[in-house]
Amino acid sequence: MLRAVGASSIDDLFVDVPEAARLSGKIEGLADHASELSVERQLGELARQNMVAGEVPFFLGCGAYKHHIPASVDHLIQRGEFLTSYTPYQPEIAQGTLQVLFEFQTQVARLYGCDVANASMYDGSTACWEAVTMARRVTKRAKAILSGGLHPHYVSVAQTMARFTGDVLDVALPELSPEPDTERLQSAIDGDTSCVVVQYPDVLGRIPDLAAIAEKAHANGALLVAVVTEPVALGAIRAPGEMGADIVVGEGQSIGVGLNFGGPYVGLFACQEKFVRQMPGRLCGETVDAEGKRGFVLTLSTREQHIRREKATSNICTNSGLCALAFTIHMTLLGEEGLRGLAALNHARAVQAADRLTQLPGVELVNDSFFNEFTLRLPQEARPVVRALAEKGVLGGVSLGRLYPGADALQNGLVVAVTEVVTDEDIEALANALQEVLA
Repeated sequence: MLRAVGASSIDDLFVDVPEAARLSGKIEGLADHASELSVERQLGELARQNMVAGEVPFFLGCGAYKHHIPASVDHLIQRGEFLTSYTPYQPEIAQGTLQVLFEFQTQVARLYGCDVANASMYDGSTACWEAVTMARRVTKRAKAILSGGLHPHYVSVAQTMARFTGDVLDVALPELSPEPDTERLQSAIDGDTSCVVVQYPDVLGRIPDLAAIAEKAHANGALLVAVVTEPVALGAIRAPGEMGADIVVGEGQSIGVGLNFGGPYVGLFACQEKFVRQMPGRLCGETVDAEGKRGFVLTLSTREQHIRREKATSNICTNSGLCALAFTIHMTLLGEEGLRGLAALNHARAVQAADRLTQLPGVELVNDSFFNEFTLRLPQEARPVVRALAEKGVLGGVSLGRLYPGADALQNGLVVAVTEVVTDEDIEALANALQEVLA
């Protein structure tokens, strides 16, 4: 292979990497050569060092949630007509995929309370950024106000992308208080604001009043972008679009897509109909063929494929089609009644856990309201507490110190997520382990 590419050695392939960034020698403990069987065994040994979510009491959240996914979801997405059809450019051979994406759009639009949804995006964080750039196109302004309750990973993605677009981002840290930063957001809106971005429920589990923010934003010619990282919540709380949100985006992983050590995920994106021409991604539509039969096509695809480069509405390359399919199948199995029942069960479990944990000395509940995720204020720094809980076999939540390193006011915050897979025994195991660690 080296002869074929005109290189004299493996090192020649890395000449473009600065010498200071290259390895100076062998990696300790890693053999130069190994058989496939040996590599599989070594990787398996490394994998066993992970604490698997399904094997221990699990209370992690902050944008990634463990829900029960029916076995039928995984079975159906592996059917050949779905699994092998990647991008539906040729509608005549991709009718199954196009129909599912059409139904997916309907589900997302109804869930979010919007007129129209696209056929999915990569994940919640990139969908959030696409909403900010869409707001700039609509308003011809470049200042976005981001709530302190917006997940820091979403903020980080926006800050990275804004370096290339010139968007000005007004960001802030959250506070360990019962109320979201609604007053700060409203006071920051002015004639230069393109949009206000608010997570609902936010990263601490609080539920902001979107209607009040929407009213102030619209009065100043700005848009309201709502971000939903836990779509199951919308089975219990009001849809953002019904509260005045112009664009609603978020993560769909909770429905149909399990936890996979970080991916893959599926981004959801919806808006009001008057903005549809500025929506990124693709839109699947229904039509009638030459014989009068119902069929499906890509109605709108404002993407890089049109070779518009920097003038393109969006340069996002594809959608998370297989994950969108899983979302649709799971949502179809649930139905509206099932989703509302699932949401009610999640909330009841979370209330039960919050009541039990706040009985521990020094543990306080930050939230006045929450869905299935809430924040506790511990009497000591939360990050070492989380590590100690893991050593006791309990994945007890996410420390705000990990999400916001260096923010002293947040170091005692612990975000706990509770879903329908959490049992009474799991809640008691967390309470007992936390009591021991805090003693």
